[in-house]
Amino acid sequence: MPQQPQQSTTPAVGAPGPYPATAPAGQDFGERAFVARALEGDLSEIELDQLALQKSQSNDVKQLAQKLASDHTQMDEKWFKPVAKQLGVSEPKGPSKKVKKVVAKLEGLSGPDFDTQYLTIMLKDHQQDLKEFKEEANSAQDPNVKQVAEQGANIISQHLQLIEQIAKNHNVAVDEKQKPSM
Repeated sequence: MPQQPQQSTTPAVGAPGPYPATAPAGQDFGERAFVARALEGDLSEIELDQLALQKSQSNDVKQLAQKLASDHTQMDEKWFKPVAKQLGVSEPKGPSKKVKKVVAKLEGLSGPDFDTQYLTIMLKDHQQDLKEFKEEANSAQDPNVKQVAEQGANIISQHLQLIEQIAKNHNVAVDEKQKPSM
């Protein structure tokens, strides 16, 4: 489960930074875009996880899907929605067209075929997300965005380790070359 932000000199999520209007316009746009992508990514993943809970016949895949859905719901509620509100970022109305296509494809699968595709999607998604979150954690000027990017990177890294372990148990290729460096 995601942990609450630890006490530090960084303001709590949702609290305004000491100089809320001093980020350069381009940086502010990038941070807003990151938060919007994170919200959409969480929403999309939760939908895929819920589908895995319905369709998978493997206990380990179902447990993974439950953990991912729970963690991403908490990340949204405790971290990204408050920061989105602070930055004036609108919450997504639903999953993207791309995710709807992926859901439709997965809905047509069952058993080991479903598990293989779901785990492959989760591997690629978490590898890409970890890279983006680490980049944002390094470049963000807004302390709240920096904090949620760092915390999100930690959670995503944990998820990636779990996904890799379960993928190997299901004979799903884990491409080490795609793994971002830690």
